[in-house]
Amino acid sequence: MTAITATPTLSQFTCIPEWQPATWEDYLAIGNDPDPMLNRVRVFFNEGYLFVEMGQEGINHALFSNIFPVLFFLWFTRKSGEIQPYKCLGRCVIEKPKKRGGAPDLVLYIGDGAPEWVEGEPRRINLDNWRLPDLVGEVSDTTIATDLDEKKRLYAALGIPEYWVIDIKGKRVLAFRLQEDGNYQQCGYSVALAGLPIAILDETLQRLSQGDHASAALWFSQQIGGL
Repeated sequence: MTAITATPTLSQFTCIPEWQPATWEDYLAIGNDPDPMLNRVRVFFNEGYLFVEMGQEGINHALFSNIFPVLFFLWFTRKSGEIQPYKCLGRCVIEKPKKRGGAPDLVLYIGDGAPEWVEGEPRRINLDNWRLPDLVGEVSDTTIATDLDEKKRLYAALGIPEYWVIDIKGKRVLAFRLQEDGNYQQCGYSVALAGLPIAILDETLQRLSQGDHASAALWFSQQIGGL
């Protein structure tokens, strides 16, 4: 790994696509830099190590990312006359200042206590001031190795109760539930989504890859009607 020196710049990270030693100040410098090129990156920090994801979304990443807000809506409104409140804040920065931070593709708050932005405050979720999300997820096209390793450890250390890795190439969801020992264990049913079988998500992604958002969402809606 290569240490960061002086003020970090975008060019340093284009050549070093890996976690590298850094300070919290380095993380803030990249995240707050006004350079418009940096609007296309996501920055992650975990106790002395920094990772920057470069570039814009490809077609598959965008396709798979954008189905999940639809699925959440269908899940939380599936029962007639019963709407469970939730907020989907994907790609918003979540951080424990001076220790850990990241910008997951999926950030889901269920029920009361979701973050609200106040004018004049930073446009991020400070976990010293707000409760933890109920679920976060990463959509993995070219980043599955770090999503299942370093990012998984980052979200476990933050105390996120449920973590999903959406494997684009495998067309599946790998769901993990935080255990009492502070580690994630893979699970076949979502706890955040009240017993939703992960196998239904897998099949939905299979159908999405062969069709479109409308057909995949319709099939998902039909499967969850009695849950």
